[in-house]
Amino acid sequence: MKIIHAASEMFPHMKTGGLADVTGSLCKSLSRFGHDVSIFLPGYRKIIESPEFAKAKPKVVLHVELGDEYLRGEIYAMPLGKRQTMYAIRRDEFFDRSNPYGSFNRDYDDNDRRFIWYCKAIVEGMRLLDIKADVFNCHDWQTGLAPLFLRVAEEEYNTSLALKTFFSIHNLAFQGLFPNSSFRYTNLPSEFNELDGIEFYEQISLIKGGIFFSDKIITVSRNYAKEILTPEFGCGMEGALNTRSSDLIGIANGIDTDVWDPSVDDRLPAKYSLSNLEGKRACRSHLLRKLGLAETDNPVYGIVCRLTEQKGVDILLSQMSFFSKRDCRLVVLGTGDPKYERSLKRWAKTHPDKIAVCTVLNEAMSHLVEAGSDYYLMPSVFEPCGLNQMYSQRYGTPPLASDVGGLHDTIVDFRQDAEGGSGLLFEPSEQAFRNALEESLSIYGMKSEYEKMQANGIKRDFSWTNAAKEYEALYSESI
Repeated sequence: MKIIHAASEMFPHMKTGGLADVTGSLCKSLSRFGHDVSIFLPGYRKIIESPEFAKAKPKVVLHVELGDEYLRGEIYAMPLGKRQTMYAIRRDEFFDRSNPYGSFNRDYDDNDRRFIWYCKAIVEGMRLLDIKADVFNCHDWQTGLAPLFLRVAEEEYNTSLALKTFFSIHNLAFQGLFPNSSFRYTNLPSEFNELDGIEFYEQISLIKGGIFFSDKIITVSRNYAKEILTPEFGCGMEGALNTRSSDLIGIANGIDTDVWDPSVDDRLPAKYSLSNLEGKRACRSHLLRKLGLAETDNPVYGIVCRLTEQKGVDILLSQMSFFSKRDCRLVVLGTGDPKYERSLKRWAKTHPDKIAVCTVLNEAMSHLVEAGSDYYLMPSVFEPCGLNQMYSQRYGTPPLASDVGGLHDTIVDFRQDAEGGSGLLFEPSEQAFRNALEESLSIYGMKSEYEKMQANGIKRDFSWTNAAKEYEALYSESI
């Protein structure tokens, strides 16, 4: 098949979260299956300044309508390997920025213009490059209008650009909401700015375009696909999603085992595997020394996440006394809401030998936290899929996670199934989290039980091969 993906992030070219890991790994896996895979990305500063861009070839010049003007852009082709090409869409006014969406915890004021133009540029690029795709898969709100623009362009130019369109929802909480006045940038007829179009409570929603105007909707776990049909998790979009429920599919993400494998991970001070966990103990000691934490016979708990309400930081903060009073260790790696950063740093300052907080984005450090911790924490309020719980299991670090979304699909509770259990699940509440912490401490004290849970996780196969096969089957059945 000829497959096109369009996204705003892809590892290693631009990453702010799990979307980048998914697009990078999925495209690589599909190309290894023998499919011709192209991916469109904005020409961010990081991409333009990368050594790889020196080898990029200019392909086409774009003149894309945006409201009452036409804005120029260029597309550069960058081969990523056999059967895989990245197309960087360059317009420096929009993408020559260090952060893709905003700075200092504030979205850019022109994100409506940037990403409406980007959606149009993707489609115009497909037309000018004459890519006749079997599959066109867009990801999240930043590309939400592309399936609609594609069908409009096909009608305008009397051509076929893609047989089937797919829209992937990685996190429904981010919806691309803009003032209703931004609709003028779409240059669409006014009937698209209505309830069964992209209008959303006197605003416009780019993600709603993907929900209504793609052929199939994919989300990143089976459980999350059920959850988002309900008011509790639907973020106001449950009505629109229920009208498309027969076209909604949940496929759990995988992990890139070329990057996340403790037996070959060069980011770690020591490598290890299930047959020899000595390297994991070395990683634990290195992590504690690096952060100035005291050694302990009790567990080291780690968490790597955006410091937001969604990730359950309030739940974590409610139980900080557990780590100080029970002589456990806590390592927090992440950035986000300044109020959470301040609160966590206060705890670290008060208990410098037990709690460490690193408010940086550091890929190598995230690997060390996964490897050096004894337990991994994910007290998320909601979690579409999650990747860190899969990384942690592969690294022999049992997760303590909320029983929501993809966490429900990818963690087997050790208390319910001692033979296959690889972590502990709990309701996303303060008391349930406290209970899970106490139980994890008890299990850690029973060496044979802890080692069984640890081994169960290491043995599980979360590779992208399995997830990509589900995508391949869905694409094949649809066309």
